[in-house]
Amino acid sequence: MTSVLERSEDLAQPYDARRRLVVIGNGMAGARTVEEILARGGAEQFQITMFGDEPYGNYNRIMLSHVLSGESEETEIFLNSLAWYDENEITLNAGVRVERIDRFAKVVIADDGSVTPYDELIIATGSRSFLPQMDNLYGPDGSLLQGVFAFRTLDDTRSMIGYADRADHIKAVVIGGGLLGLEAARGLQRFGLAVDVVHAGGHLMNAQVGPQAGLIVQRSVEKLGIRVHTAARTTALMVGGEAGAEKVTGIKLRGGGEIACDLVIIAAGIRPNVDVALTSGFTVERAIVVDDAMHTVEDDNVWAVGECVQHRGEVYGLVAPLWEQAKVLADRITGTDPGATYLGSRTSTKLKVAGVDVASMGLQGPERDDDEHVIFTEPKRGVYKSVVIRDDKIVGATLVGDTKKVAFLTQAFDRGMPLPEERVALLFDIGGPSEEVGVEEMADDAQVCNCNGVSKGTIVDTVKCGAKSVGAVMDKTRAGKGCGSCKELVCKIVELAAGGAVEEDPSIHYYVPGIPMDKPTLMAAIEEQGLKSVSSVFAALAPGGAEDAKSKMGLASLLIMMWKEEYVDERDARFINDRVHANIQKDGTFSVVPQMKGGVTSIEQLRKIADVAEKYDVPMIKLTGGQRIDLLGVPKEDLPKVWADLGMPSGYAYGKSFRTVKTCVGQEFCRFGTGDSTKLGIELEERYQGLESPAKMKLAVSGCPRNCAESYVKDVGIVAVEGGRWEIYVGGAAGAHIRKGDLLTTVDDPEYAKLLVGRFMQYYRENGKWLERTYAFVPRIGLEKIRAIVVDDSDGIAADLDARMQASVDAYVDPWLDRDAERSPGQFRTSLPLEVLPKVGSSKGAA
Repeated sequence: MTSVLERSEDLAQPYDARRRLVVIGNGMAGARTVEEILARGGAEQFQITMFGDEPYGNYNRIMLSHVLSGESEETEIFLNSLAWYDENEITLNAGVRVERIDRFAKVVIADDGSVTPYDELIIATGSRSFLPQMDNLYGPDGSLLQGVFAFRTLDDTRSMIGYADRADHIKAVVIGGGLLGLEAARGLQRFGLAVDVVHAGGHLMNAQVGPQAGLIVQRSVEKLGIRVHTAARTTALMVGGEAGAEKVTGIKLRGGGEIACDLVIIAAGIRPNVDVALTSGFTVERAIVVDDAMHTVEDDNVWAVGECVQHRGEVYGLVAPLWEQAKVLADRITGTDPGATYLGSRTSTKLKVAGVDVASMGLQGPERDDDEHVIFTEPKRGVYKSVVIRDDKIVGATLVGDTKKVAFLTQAFDRGMPLPEERVALLFDIGGPSEEVGVEEMADDAQVCNCNGVSKGTIVDTVKCGAKSVGAVMDKTRAGKGCGSCKELVCKIVELAAGGAVEEDPSIHYYVPGIPMDKPTLMAAIEEQGLKSVSSVFAALAPGGAEDAKSKMGLASLLIMMWKEEYVDERDARFINDRVHANIQKDGTFSVVPQMKGGVTSIEQLRKIADVAEKYDVPMIKLTGGQRIDLLGVPKEDLPKVWADLGMPSGYAYGKSFRTVKTCVGQEFCRFGTGDSTKLGIELEERYQGLESPAKMKLAVSGCPRNCAESYVKDVGIVAVEGGRWEIYVGGAAGAHIRKGDLLTTVDDPEYAKLLVGRFMQYYRENGKWLERTYAFVPRIGLEKIRAIVVDDSDGIAADLDARMQASVDAYVDPWLDRDAERSPGQFRTSLPLEVLPKVGSSKGAA
């Protein structure tokens, strides 16, 4: 046993009788193992020291694609902040790499020159990106060629965002059509990039699903505008640019094909990170070999866990097996259960991949003659379901596009539950076990959230400990905060555990998710503190001053409405549509829609549109439902020139704002017309054009109740009736939701109709939730209340609403008639020098 003098290098320090535990790796497996050790009283047994290659706390690597897509901020993906290590008295050596382990001296040697002794050592070095062999992969300095990125770390993601957003390139190629590759492709689309996925396998996601399911996934991905190339191996990168500053210009494929691009993301899989184990003399085959106790072969005081581990010949790249390994290791090392053993994992996963729900477990298809194989496929709907049964037990299942039965199937796969005689009941609720029954019968240790390793039992215990709302349970357990595909299941378990007494989440009343305030409270705070930029709102009102990507657009819209010309514009607070004043299409080009007031045009306008379409080789010209002409397929860099040549105001087809007023010809030409709908429609569009609102607003004016302009199903519709009167309808919809508008009032004067329309719109602007269309707003507030306020002035605020609307009308500036004022560096350019990437914690580049 080590003596006191040997244990203490500095006799001035108080003696600490705890054993020294060193963990190499601060990723998901290493940190989770430490969490499990602490949960078993490990803080009393061990002085814990951790080493991590990255200069951060522990974060959820699965969520990096959400950071790339702008769905999540960096702060949202961290599982353990730096403060957590301090609170648990853990010494974290962040950004320090361990180079060698001396088993005989029982020390680890790091690249900063430090030598750290241990009594127990855990290797949790995880994995690294696999970079396929190809020519020109590296630049002159030995790093990846400019414009080429691996996709594994937070720094990788930051670099990709910085390059895609700042360099303003046109096309990207993602090498790899697995989970990460498809997510990366989807994320890159938010920068206006056209994206190709190049996959060496015969079908997408071949590690998780079979060929039929892979084809369904491919069709769903291609509907998003992503081009897919399967059975395509990249052999070389094409290089261009000046000497010393070469960058990627495309890829070459085996067989001679080429794809031009400005950006290449490599997401071709991972490999266990075993360098330190190899150089230190541990047994490494495919990965570091461990026994059922998670010991390394050579030393019972050295353990290994996670993606760097090979157990019984298997190497796992999913989260659930890592959590199972962490529990066994923690039981063993703390003595909580000296006989705990890890016998391997039956892997299953449920994720949302590029917007497509996918669940996979076990075999992809039958392997024996007596295996049963139940298949349902509906390609048009993007649905594929497959179950493989052996000896009356499920040994494999694949679900694409419809994963409602995954709860039962996972339970049957894990637990060997009895199966219905009618096998079709495994895929559909036809007298067989339903999804709800599956939730009730799930074992407590059944995995619910694959992204964060949360079991049903953890969720139930959290509810029993006082978390009665779904949001509170998600905050405490992290369940549902990964890809989001398990949220519905989490809700059902919370409801089950709470006995149906689920409390309402306060967050449903927040105007935006990142600021815990409803809209009136938020507006009052903004006005009181004079907050005129999105960043200032976050700094003053968000918890900890943290910025939230999902909240930026809503806050920008609100601030524009409140402050008008005093609003401080920050480009990273806008979505790509608002940054370039055009509507991005699935192939990365843009849609240009000039304004045609009331759907009325002229020979001069038509000639201009035709000339511009010919000059810029516009691939499609289409009439819109709002009676305008849409020029589709315009590259980003051509937008300023297209608008300059058109010389027409914007039709605002891209914004969360007033869009257009659709009209019929009315009494001027139509024999049924009872009112001049065209004139009133043009006047409405001239007055309210482009004004910001919580969601898009579509208006229409019909010259008679025949309703040719579809006024009954618009956000605001006006219909001329007999006697020179006008009916005003609000809250209609005719898109994904269909709702006839409610009759607000009937007026005699079209001028008064215009006033009431503006008053209603302003009331909606000030009280509607972000992205809440009027068809939801009107029923929520109630027609009677809206009528009382807008028409009868019951609250005495009508004059104020009118004045604030007039101020917004006066402050309106068309973005394309004021192009020079709107221009920012690189806004429309297709090539910019790569600048310094965002610093740690920066949100720049988020859309």
